[in-house]
Amino acid sequence: MGNNRKGDLVIIGGAEDKYGESKILEEVVEVIGGEDARIGILTTATEHPKEVGEEYRDIFLRLGVREAEIIDINSRDDANREENVRRIMDATGFFFTGGDQLRITSILGGTRVYEAIHDCFNHGTSVIGTSAGASVMCSTMIVEGNSNDAARKCTLKMAPGLRLLEGVIIDQHFDQRGRLGRLLCGIAENPGILGIGIDEDTAIRVFPEEYFAVLGNNAVTVIDGESIKSSNVSELKPDEILTITGACLHVLSYGYGFDFKRREVLRLH
Repeated sequence: MGNNRKGDLVIIGGAEDKYGESKILEEVVEVIGGEDARIGILTTATEHPKEVGEEYRDIFLRLGVREAEIIDINSRDDANREENVRRIMDATGFFFTGGDQLRITSILGGTRVYEAIHDCFNHGTSVIGTSAGASVMCSTMIVEGNSNDAARKCTLKMAPGLRLLEGVIIDQHFDQRGRLGRLLCGIAENPGILGIGIDEDTAIRVFPEEYFAVLGNNAVTVIDGESIKSSNVSELKPDEILTITGACLHVLSYGYGFDFKRREVLRLH
């Protein structure tokens, strides 16, 4: 370590191409060091750590990393073991698989491994997550909410995330599972933050300079709540359809990005 620059984040909307062109995972390999990369695959989110871990290990080795190690942390005791802290410190990047994001936070939160991940990230180690591993990147994450349904008040369940990215809420499998309504609910409840919905086989690469670039084959939806003029969010009549006016929405594909500080769309290619 010794680098004062934070690492990059690669936040994947799930169902990324693993066996074709693998554009997103190729970018992950570049981000974490290319042929010299040592990636730690964290399988905490999944109930099938052996199968999922081995699949990603084989993929990353095929894509050219030097080492790909499965770090199966399945309990808080595991998350406080010296051996697992050492494995975290030795990696040039971490990959969180999909599964249940609450398993990640409830098992890792406040442990030695959690502190090691933050220490490494703050000194230049990049962190990658797909599906549940994407949602968990923010300070506040979506745990549960209605998909493929009209936005209704008080239907969103949220919880603290890993705090690697401030000021945003991430949702994944976005267009494929009809999650615009639930992300709008999250932004109506927290209008000072950005909502980022990431489609499958799509990702954002977040640079420490506080902007992101879109990767992959589908779209990223950004909802900016600062411009909201009014909403009917409250505990009164919780089953009502959400009313929200003045929200700013962007839909971005590869070649575009977004500046977090200026809240502006970027044309990158």
